[in-house]
Amino acid sequence: MADNLEFNDIYQEVKGSWNDGRLRFSKQTVVYKNSKTGKVDSIPVPELTQAQWRRVCLGHGIKLCTSTGHVYKYDGFKDTDLEKISEYFKANYKVELAEKDMCVKGWNWGTAKFNGPLLSFEVSDSPVFEIPLSSVSQCATGKNEVTLEFHQNDDTEVSLMEVRFYVPPTTADEGADPVEAFAQNVLSKADVIQATGDAVCIFRELQCLTPRGRYDIRIYPTFLHLHGKTFDYKIPYTTVLRLFLLPHKDQRQMFFVISLDPPIKQGQTRYHFLILLFSKEEDINLTLNMSEDEVERRFEGKLNKNMSGSLYEMVSRVMKALVNRKITVPGNFQGHSGAQCITCSYKASSGLLYPLERGFIYVHKPPVHLRFEEISCVNFARGTTTTRSFDFEIETKQGSQYTFSSIEREEYGKLFDFVNAKKLSIKNRGFKEGMKAKDDMYSDSDDDQHDAYLERMKQEGKIREEANDSDDSEAGSDESFNPGEEDDDIAEEYDSKASASESSGDEADSDDERKKKPAKKAKIVKEKKTRKKEKKQKDIGAPKRPMSAYMLWLNSSRERIKGENPGISVTEISKKAGEMWKQLSKEKKEEWDGKAEEAKKDYERAMKEYRESGGGSASSSKKYCNQCYPQSRHKADKPRQYYLFCTAVIKHFNMFITTQMNYHILHLDHNTIRILPQQPFQLLTANVNNAKEGNSFESYPHNLRNC
Repeated sequence: MADNLEFNDIYQEVKGSWNDGRLRFSKQTVVYKNSKTGKVDSIPVPELTQAQWRRVCLGHGIKLCTSTGHVYKYDGFKDTDLEKISEYFKANYKVELAEKDMCVKGWNWGTAKFNGPLLSFEVSDSPVFEIPLSSVSQCATGKNEVTLEFHQNDDTEVSLMEVRFYVPPTTADEGADPVEAFAQNVLSKADVIQATGDAVCIFRELQCLTPRGRYDIRIYPTFLHLHGKTFDYKIPYTTVLRLFLLPHKDQRQMFFVISLDPPIKQGQTRYHFLILLFSKEEDINLTLNMSEDEVERRFEGKLNKNMSGSLYEMVSRVMKALVNRKITVPGNFQGHSGAQCITCSYKASSGLLYPLERGFIYVHKPPVHLRFEEISCVNFARGTTTTRSFDFEIETKQGSQYTFSSIEREEYGKLFDFVNAKKLSIKNRGFKEGMKAKDDMYSDSDDDQHDAYLERMKQEGKIREEANDSDDSEAGSDESFNPGEEDDDIAEEYDSKASASESSGDEADSDDERKKKPAKKAKIVKEKKTRKKEKKQKDIGAPKRPMSAYMLWLNSSRERIKGENPGISVTEISKKAGEMWKQLSKEKKEEWDGKAEEAKKDYERAMKEYRESGGGSASSSKKYCNQCYPQSRHKADKPRQYYLFCTAVIKHFNMFITTQMNYHILHLDHNTIRILPQQPFQLLTANVNNAKEGNSFESYPHNLRNC
């Protein structure tokens, strides 16, 4: 027989909510760990007194009773697990696993029995239902009735509010009231918060971040009472999951965080964390409202009647003794600045992320605590607005994602090493090479892995450096591209930016310096536009590319699909075809794959013949040269007046006029130039009215073509 028995997907009912977890039976202890909250139930084997196997709503369940009076119930077992668990209990625990049947008669009268922390309602010695008395929040009595009210769990869609028991009067003992006796049995084990007696101690005007405000905190033996100007909260110690003591990044303040389940409520807002903020310089002298013998007997040396020290130390020490839970503090992690936390943003607020020994906690708005065991993987991502920061993403096994953004780039190495040391799964390991802390963020990298984002950043950095090193003449060449801004000897009369005299040259130079930054942006934009012009033009005369196997099948099956589905739309045809293609057998798909392969060979053969006949070269010769661009077509009767003009000439033209003739007229320095429609295209200068009277011809530097 194995030393341990372990079962997954075992459920525990907590105030009406089913939480799954993992149950392990070992020779020393029985351990159950809640997957949602991380809370651990540990039952020592010597304390185990009784075990029952029962049929419940989630299959089969097991009920364990201990000598200390605690009862633990776990559901979700299979019918086949009974024999295995029963043999293990006999061999290791010396306890018999008894089968207990539940009563399903549906009767509403029976016998109420109090068995430790449970109220069992039985019919014919078979339990109908059991009520954990720790879930009772209030007990009220009537003439012959007892009403039980229950704590509510916000995670449940449907919850039990109250139960009423009718207690008939008895004539056996006139001195005892059965209703009061029933109520006292309930109240003795119920989790009823009553501020009876004096508080153990009181802390005045403590600053609370969530819920926000200043509260007087009264420490009672079984609960914590927060009294503010507007709201009061009573928090039972049984709802406290964890305690955290976290130093602020400025090293002058401390956070004390109390994790709660179920959370406290303020209207519709739920607070899963109670966060107190303390100053390290604030001290206090504390006296407990108990005798020294009572303090020694109850707290066993953890507290003294008279204590003094920092305020945050006193609060954390008292809470640790009363709640009986350890206080979690940051481990060995140290950030770039030496602090034990990282400044970052979560959602819309800025806060601090603390890497702990067993998880991460973020404070303070909204607080987030993530345990390593519920983390699926982490991801390092660059910030969206700047390369000087990065984002840290955490994905949980439940599918939730938490993104902590705007983390300083210098923190990357420390955080990456911490995640590696904790053996968390990293989604993008190649990111470390691109984000190593270097003095020059654009320095060359010897890593083999290609990072497109980093390459683009390097390219933009080079462009900025070139812009900074460029002289005024380069800036002038950039500006001279625009019509009217060239430094000509004679400016046009409609040129509003023309220089009046040479004496204004200094002012122009200073103006160029003021416009230096916009000129840099223009360079970057123009470079992107140049890339767009390099897009490959479609060759109309080239053979069409072959279809894929799916498209060949779709073309042959389209009519059949229309016939089988009258009135089907075009989009529905594609959707239906996709479903049919997925259901197609492997043999059928191989048949269409063969047809697609034949079509591909035919295409390659036709393309080869097309290129040998000069089709590809003819097509490429029709492309425009890099220095030419098409003007918009003039909407006239005669189509021969549509042309291309070279940018080398157009940038000198101040105005473009279209006439009703078969040519275009352009003005250059008060000289009229005509471009004639006949081929080869030639350029006439010196105000020539027609081609016959032209004396001087100048060949156009680039081939002009009809549009």
